[in-house]
Amino acid sequence: MNTRLRLRADFNGVFREEGGGFLVCLSHAETCRDERGSDITVNEGTTATAFDEDVDERGNRDDLLASGTIERAPDWLAKHGSRWILRVDEKGIRHQSDTQEYQRHRPREAEGRG
Repeated sequence: MNTRLRLRADFNGVFREEGGGFLVCLSHAETCRDERGSDITVNEGTTATAFDEDVDERGNRDDLLASGTIERAPDWLAKHGSRWILRVDEKGIRHQSDTQEYQRHRPREAEGRG
């Protein structure tokens, strides 16, 4: 069972660092919002998965995901209001349907051949 912290994020707030890594803004406040919509206190160094609700080309929910480590926003983002960011790991930013766990548990589509 995956017990990794899941936090809401706005993936319009994705930034690329000079070294090529990605940062996702998690919050402009001292707390972050979890998957249930509750404000929670986070700590630097905690691993988490950030998500943003999205849909696929058929209108089915297919969230955007990024996993990584929570950090305080660097100065160049903090001056614009960001307080907490997620440093995205090697898995990058992806849709939930692209994950192995989703592939194992996805609903089977009907093969309606007529």
